[in-house]
Amino acid sequence: MKLSEMREKTIDELKTLIMDWKKQLMEYRLQLATHKLENTALISKTKRMVAQAKTVIKEKEVQNA
Repeated sequence: MKLSEMREKTIDELKTLIMDWKKQLMEYRLQLATHKLENTALISKTKRMVAQAKTVIKEKEVQNA
């Protein structure tokens, strides 16, 4: 998901996405530990998505305050 798409979503939608991405991240880490994860770049991409979503949430909270 692109940053511009994230900015169009509401705070609640973003929080839901963050929870989903954190679950995915846990699955990726388990797969990495068992040597079943082929694309290790998925871990860093998922972490980046979580960080971007948190940043957008903070921007929206500051904007609404």
